[in-house]
Amino acid sequence: MGFNEFLFFAGFLAFISLMLTLDLGVLSRTNKSVSFREAATWSLVWVIMALIFAFLLYKYGEQMHSVKDFDSLNKVVKEYVDKDSRKDVILDANNYEKSVQSYRDLVALEFLTGWILEYSLSVDNIFVIILIFASFKVREKYYKKVLLWGVLGAVVMRFIFIFVGSALIHQFEFILYIFGAVLIFSGYKMLTEKEEEEIDTEKHPVVRLASRYFAVFPRYVADRFFVRRMGKVFITPLFLVILVIEFTDLIFAVDSVPAVFAVTKDPYIVFFSNIFAIMGLRSMFFFLSSVMHLFHYLKTGLSFLLMFIGTKMIISIAWHEGLEMIGYKNYYSLFIILGILIISVLASLAFPVKHEKHQH
Repeated sequence: MGFNEFLFFAGFLAFISLMLTLDLGVLSRTNKSVSFREAATWSLVWVIMALIFAFLLYKYGEQMHSVKDFDSLNKVVKEYVDKDSRKDVILDANNYEKSVQSYRDLVALEFLTGWILEYSLSVDNIFVIILIFASFKVREKYYKKVLLWGVLGAVVMRFIFIFVGSALIHQFEFILYIFGAVLIFSGYKMLTEKEEEEIDTEKHPVVRLASRYFAVFPRYVADRFFVRRMGKVFITPLFLVILVIEFTDLIFAVDSVPAVFAVTKDPYIVFFSNIFAIMGLRSMFFFLSSVMHLFHYLKTGLSFLLMFIGTKMIISIAWHEGLEMIGYKNYYSLFIILGILIISVLASLAFPVKHEKHQH
């Protein structure tokens, strides 16, 4: 890892740590429900931050891998840019500035596409989190604290998942076929499965596993995760909720992380896009939870999105010239993802479901 690469990555982690510390130490001191206006403001803040980061990649993206001359740029392109995308990078030894700017353009586009993809897939995660809170009967004023620690755990898990996955892909490219098949299957399953009304909290595998190894207190104790009674430490039901949410995010990572690998093979871009989506998840939860029932076709759109990404991944590996023969460009993926989401939202508003039960 070069010095500039270390600074770039360390700076990003420091920024995320600062935001989490600010959230934990200042913004979450009081247990109160998050208003729609506050959630909308923070959602906008995270969107703006992601766009600023995309602009930084557009201006300084080569620093992500300590590129300092044409030879190092050429090496990075061969290592981290997939075959379909290399044609968009101009490698001209006589014009380094033009070459490096074409690389910056590519990584900025890949980040934007990956971020929008992850952000949209996290909507399905919100469906499940709403269900978890309702099933475990969590009081609304504790949502914010639970989601904060859920986000922190998700950041750590995604970091491990992404860089292990990237190492495996570099060693065994056939894993991308498995990723593509998983995405297609997940999209089909999402399209055909029925909505769950409630989770059986006692039979949930995470609850049963935790109950086997830890003493579980029978009731909530305000917003505490642990309590001590008669010299013995118990975990509270609120801590069980965090464990269930972490387990849920791990399941979603099996879909969402491979989906971004269909956009880029660069583990840093995959990580950055994932983290921005996760960091914006909490505010988006409060922003969408009260109006989620209005967008009943969104889950259908997400299922088609997963199947599209999985199909594109398999075609690009098995038939490299196929996408190029039909004139497919990398930025088309961004337009297709946005198109699927917009059509899903418009269809939901145009054809509302009457008498739909909505659970807060």
